[in-house]
Amino acid sequence: MKIIVDDLTGQEITKLITEHLRGMELHSPPESIHALNLEELKKPEITFWSAWEQDQLVGCGALKELNSQHGEIKSMRTSTSHLRKGVARKILQHIIEEAKDRGYQRLSLETGSMEAFEPAKRLYLSFDFQYCSPFSDYIEDPNSVFMTRKL
Repeated sequence: MKIIVDDLTGQEITKLITEHLRGMELHSPPESIHALNLEELKKPEITFWSAWEQDQLVGCGALKELNSQHGEIKSMRTSTSHLRKGVARKILQHIIEEAKDRGYQRLSLETGSMEAFEPAKRLYLSFDFQYCSPFSDYIEDPNSVFMTRKL
């Protein structure tokens, strides 16, 4: 698998982000959706990666700089046809290594609290993320779970 910085202009990545946003709409009430759209993902504080096997897009993920010590994982998504193949694990490892290279002391994330998000929570726990209180601009929300990891 090859993971590259993506400029978010390709048709495949546009489809995957649209799928990601629709998935959030299916499982979360509107006020609890924190997924970013294409334009928001293009902000300078966000680095976005796509993962490829040959010419097939298999997943994506992003890292948002909250400050010089703290990053946030955003937009983790595996293409539906590549679920349960270790794609998310490899992307997450890539993001963690990048955060360490940047000198971040902490890496955090928000995900849903519903059953649909259980695989994501298990993945993060397997990488030593721990549950925490809201960070950055987030507020307590029964539909959200916050996790963090010291680097």
